[in-house]
Amino acid sequence: MRRRSRALPLVLALLLTAAGCGLAAPGGSDAEPRVTILGPWTDEQERQFTDVLDGFGIPYTYQGTAATREVLLAEVQAGNPPDIAILPGVGELVEYAADNRLKPLTGLYKPEEYGNPWLPEAEGIEKDLWVPLKVDLKSIVWYREGGTPPSSPPPLAAWCAAMGDDGSSGWPGSDWIEDLLLQQAGPMLYARWATGDLPWTAPHVVTAWTTWAHLLAQGSRDEREAILTGDHRGPAGGHGLLFDGGAGCSLEHQGSFARSFYGDRRAGAAFVDSARLLPGGSSTVKAHEVSADFAALFGDGERARTMIRRLTSEKAQEEWGREGGVFSANSAVPAREGPVEREVGRRLTDQRVPLCLDASDVMPAAVRDAFYEAVLLTVAHPDEPVLPRLKDIQKVQDAQLARVPRLRGVCGRTQ
Repeated sequence: MRRRSRALPLVLALLLTAAGCGLAAPGGSDAEPRVTILGPWTDEQERQFTDVLDGFGIPYTYQGTAATREVLLAEVQAGNPPDIAILPGVGELVEYAADNRLKPLTGLYKPEEYGNPWLPEAEGIEKDLWVPLKVDLKSIVWYREGGTPPSSPPPLAAWCAAMGDDGSSGWPGSDWIEDLLLQQAGPMLYARWATGDLPWTAPHVVTAWTTWAHLLAQGSRDEREAILTGDHRGPAGGHGLLFDGGAGCSLEHQGSFARSFYGDRRAGAAFVDSARLLPGGSSTVKAHEVSADFAALFGDGERARTMIRRLTSEKAQEEWGREGGVFSANSAVPAREGPVEREVGRRLTDQRVPLCLDASDVMPAAVRDAFYEAVLLTVAHPDEPVLPRLKDIQKVQDAQLARVPRLRGVCGRTQ
């Protein structure tokens, strides 16, 4: 999953990478070689993750940043990649796999314990090069406990929304468009679009994008400016957009990780499926969008391999879930306790409703960035035609897919 905690600004993160400082390095003596790990978690989520790592007894150095893509690229280009990289999505890992940068994970986890779509494959690339460590449910809408979610799509004023992020601003808007396309067109067309088989200019894509633009157009220029510049986690030190979003908003279209933003008010948040609340929505849930943080092995040391084996184990996944509210894709991990946790878990394992990986997370990095840029332009200017923006993304995609393998298996039903 992605972009869930406050992190260092990008430039500072890169400077720290170059200087080799700003890293968490518990466990072991200075003389022992450490497993180096790059991941997306900082602050409280970093503490929860490193608590799990500490239990393995393997010396390690963890670097947490929202700018995982930029930091990893800088380290690879410098010839000093981490032993393990954990990225919010598999699209970038495909590019590293195509360059033969990744080491096989064969024998380090049990593929049979992971149903679809948690182990997508890339054309012409060997299997077992990535594994999900942490997953989240999307296609849901949060509301404050005690309130009643509306029975039909609400106006823009009801939505708590913001596009800002330390790493990649605009992705909350991409989730809206992805969910609209998924619920309007279904998982088959969604999967074709996410993997580059359905053009960005196809009618279903244009319809989803236009639907979202029409919702944004309901707001004033000042309201859209606030959405454009606001932080998707809400005010610093607050309780997330749902509780501190202001202006009377009462609904948040956000993944299961949003609950971590609510702090001590998290018990006062409940959720419903998004299908009937999206603009022009119906009551039928065609599929659930999901996201995952995937681990890949850049180093081939035995300690790094052991670290992957421990991280994917049932015991570690269960402990991390208790400690940090984490959901696992491993079917052998027991269900989480708590009413919200049970509901999330039920949707992640319900074989009647397909799951589809976040589309932008399976796209090549350049395509994803063009997607986010177009999202921000749409927030700023929702009355402008969307087709020229979609044509611009298509040009980027055509160039990328000429050299980057396509992913397959991004939608499916869990085993």
